[in-house]
Amino acid sequence: MEKNDPAFAEKLAGLADVYVNDAFGAAHRAHASTQGVTKFLKPSVAGFLMEKELQYLQGAVDEPKRPLAAIVGGSKVSSKIGVLEALIDKCDKVLIGGGMIFTFYKARGLAVGKSLVEEDKLELAKELEAKAKAKGVQVHLPVDVVAANGFSNDANTQVVDTYQIPAGWEGLDAGPKTLELFAQVITGSKTILWNGPVGVFELPSFSKGTISIGEAVAEATRQGAFSLVGGGDSVAAVKQFGFEHQVSYVSTGGGAMLESLEGRVLPGIAAIQQYSQA
Repeated sequence: MEKNDPAFAEKLAGLADVYVNDAFGAAHRAHASTQGVTKFLKPSVAGFLMEKELQYLQGAVDEPKRPLAAIVGGSKVSSKIGVLEALIDKCDKVLIGGGMIFTFYKARGLAVGKSLVEEDKLELAKELEAKAKAKGVQVHLPVDVVAANGFSNDANTQVVDTYQIPAGWEGLDAGPKTLELFAQVITGSKTILWNGPVGVFELPSFSKGTISIGEAVAEATRQGAFSLVGGGDSVAAVKQFGFEHQVSYVSTGGGAMLESLEGRVLPGIAAIQQYSQA
């Protein structure tokens, strides 16, 4: 299916009279079952879940209530380059968390201990911050972190300012001053996009940051903000910590949501649009 072989797609089409794609999470893949089959089945249409996903994404990004804030976490800048660039173009405020922050820190000349850094992305980090500044977009990076002397739930920990991470230690979660700052930004926003945790939430010792973000997003939602959560780790976190029903919408798409936020044309959706007219 992944090769999108036309002969195989035609065989799949021979099993049905109508094609309905309701898998937003696979819409960014040009597979036989998401794109190829639409060439042989008319009509090819979107299902109700797909429709809902697109409506929520469009409303959150293209027609948002402002201020629009995005929380972007995760371990690597390289996996979020496109979405960060797109969000800087569309958001009023961008909060950056997770392991990727240390690439930004090092680009600023700060000591990061043995925290995760993508050395080949230092200039990119500088460029992203410069772009945001030029556009008047507020970029918030953690001001303190929970540092550990090992990647373990039982490691020794200490809270340090971002410019004081000791040698041999690594930042594994956002610190209390950061969480207070982030909560103020989140609860002061009318539309919130959340993709990626702000710490190693899988380890209980470093889950407080992501839980705190969830609490702030839930509170903003109660106050009337629209909140959209997407991405595998983010979805896992909101479900694990009980926030799934306290936010406006939890997207089923990980890569699909990211590529949609980046403004890319998703093959599975483009195929439906192209062949939906019988």
